[in-house]
Amino acid sequence: MEIKINQEIKEYNETMFFGLSVRQFIFALLACAAAVGIYFGCRPFMGTETLSWLCMIGAAPFAALGFVRYNGMPAEKIVKAWIRSELLMPRKLLFQGENRLMKGEKA
Repeated sequence: MEIKINQEIKEYNETMFFGLSVRQFIFALLACAAAVGIYFGCRPFMGTETLSWLCMIGAAPFAALGFVRYNGMPAEKIVKAWIRSELLMPRKLLFQGENRLMKGEKA
């Protein structure tokens, strides 16, 4: 009998439903809800094959958000940090170099 233990305690993820964490399971449910909504919303206007592709494309972002991690942050924290840095507090960083040779200074 072998028990897997993570080297780093921060890497531990508790699985709740079907081998998914709670967060992944919620985003999977959101993906299913998006696909069902797209299907019933667009069914009178499109054929079955086109509609199936549209459902997959519409559900893919929700499914991906459950698994995405960047710099140890889940997707919702990434979006929050991006909104804060790009929309709420944008800054232009301006670099102005000095030419010491033109001023006559010694380095």
